[in-house]
Amino acid sequence: MKTFQEILKEANDSVPSITPDEAKSLQDDGALIIDIRELEEIQISGKVKGSYHIPRGLLEFQTKLVNPNGLEGFDTENTIILYCASGGRAALAGKALKDLGFEKVFNLGGLKDWLVAELPVEEI
Repeated sequence: MKTFQEILKEANDSVPSITPDEAKSLQDDGALIIDIRELEEIQISGKVKGSYHIPRGLLEFQTKLVNPNGLEGFDTENTIILYCASGGRAALAGKALKDLGFEKVFNLGGLKDWLVAELPVEEI
């Protein structure tokens, strides 16, 4: 049996963290940025401009591997960037995607990191 801290460390070790500027550059090159927070969180703070919202609990169900009607480009060939409020959920979600065969998965951390970098956000 593993503790939560061990599981989170394993996720953080397997999903590389990137800076907001790196994420923006990858997004400009076609990477998907996915906000995995709950809708209520996004309604309060907005989301990364051009990102997609898929709550953590539904993430795996929206991949093209599982759902032919899932998010376009959400497949193992594309670069996937995840973020949440502080990075923990993004790490765990990234680890789940890696377990499904996604290789180019990155953790942006939290929306706060994007805001500190003064990058664009949008309301939903």
